[in-house]
Amino acid sequence: MPQNSQTPRPFGMRDKIGYLLGDLANDFTFIFASGFLLKFYTDVLGVNSYWAGILFLTARCVDAFTDVGMGRIVDTIPPAADGRFRPWIRRMAIPIFIINTLMYFHPAARLPVTGRIIYMFVTYILWGSVFYTAANIPYGSMASVIAEDPSRRTSLSTFRSVGATLAGGAIGIIAPLVLFQKVDGQSVLLPERFTLLAIIFGLLAMAGYYACYKLCTERIHLPSKKRQQGGGFFALTKVLLKNRALIAVIGAAIAMLLCQLLGTAMLSYVFQDYFNNADLMIFGGMATALPTLIMAPFAGKLADRFGKKECSIAGCAIAAVFYGILFVIHTRNPAVYITLMLLGSVGMGFFNMVIWAFITDIIDYQEVKTGSRDDGTVYAIYSFSRKLGQAIAGGISGFALSVVGYVSTTAGQTVQQSRSALDGIYNISSAVPCLGYLTVLLLLAFVYPLNKKAVEENARILAQRHGQQKTD
Repeated sequence: MPQNSQTPRPFGMRDKIGYLLGDLANDFTFIFASGFLLKFYTDVLGVNSYWAGILFLTARCVDAFTDVGMGRIVDTIPPAADGRFRPWIRRMAIPIFIINTLMYFHPAARLPVTGRIIYMFVTYILWGSVFYTAANIPYGSMASVIAEDPSRRTSLSTFRSVGATLAGGAIGIIAPLVLFQKVDGQSVLLPERFTLLAIIFGLLAMAGYYACYKLCTERIHLPSKKRQQGGGFFALTKVLLKNRALIAVIGAAIAMLLCQLLGTAMLSYVFQDYFNNADLMIFGGMATALPTLIMAPFAGKLADRFGKKECSIAGCAIAAVFYGILFVIHTRNPAVYITLMLLGSVGMGFFNMVIWAFITDIIDYQEVKTGSRDDGTVYAIYSFSRKLGQAIAGGISGFALSVVGYVSTTAGQTVQQSRSALDGIYNISSAVPCLGYLTVLLLLAFVYPLNKKAVEENARILAQRHGQQKTD
């Protein structure tokens, strides 16, 4: 093939920056949706949060097919001249921009209630289950063919997490400043600003995807899997049930996403409604982003010395403790709330840095155990689990808001929420993360088998095996 006709350039900073920009692109739409789409549905479209919960769960049912289907596509179809995974990132950049803009089209609030609900379902499923999936599955799978050495893959995971953190930090700072303004001491939502931000973040995402495509290089060229070997969902289920490491990380991912995304979704309600100061959302966003950026230079060194699993367990314990304190004290002081969020985020900083390197370790583990390398499929199953975590977080957010008595509004009108609703919002934002991080800790400690020694041994086995294949 043309891509094999010349020796690829050595792995280096260009690949790391390119991979960073790829997740920066992903999260300009993903994190904006995680933090503000529910707010758009309830306070701009005026749709009951119950319907948002139904939407998020329905979309994940669709993802069960589209995520795994995309994984099988990248594993089975012949690669293009520019690689197996990279072309999909280029192809999806413009469609993601278009559908992301339509998802926040504020004039849709003029539609009748049924029309608004249909609009929500169509645009959200097209974004998350179709176009975003078609870019994200190849992007995530690509790490295993950019580099083979575990430490280099850890560096890719670190840079990817920095990209996500930069996007999250930018959104956490910019979105509250643009979406809200003070009127008579109240934080008032400006509906038309959602569309403006969707366009801006969509353009930034498109630029990031193209930069990722240009800067990253696929060095490990995998043969296409035969379609008849796929066996559809039955074979994939068999892979899932036999891969203990994948099962553990799926559980951990669902719990982690539940913590992070539910917390992000609740942030606008906590500050606008509970603390009555939407401007403080900026500091809330910084409290979750800064620890990850601070830990970025040390994540690879800590992983090399102590192991990814070992350091992640310690981080989860720290996060659970501080969110537990936040729940118990039930503070009405926003400075205390933000400080404890910051300390909890320090605990999770390492795990966020290396989570994607866990997946490349699992892909190696799968190949050692079965002799079959299914990069796209393994990543697709994991990606679906993350979306399931997102759905559960979104569903719980929507349902819980309804249960605690939150009153939805239309076109950003201000409504005074009851004290029980406000206290319920606070409890959701603190108790669920505490329990979620404890769950991640237990899964990593007692189910996930790939400690530092096991990862190094798998890398040694595969290096020897691949070396023999090249000489045959």
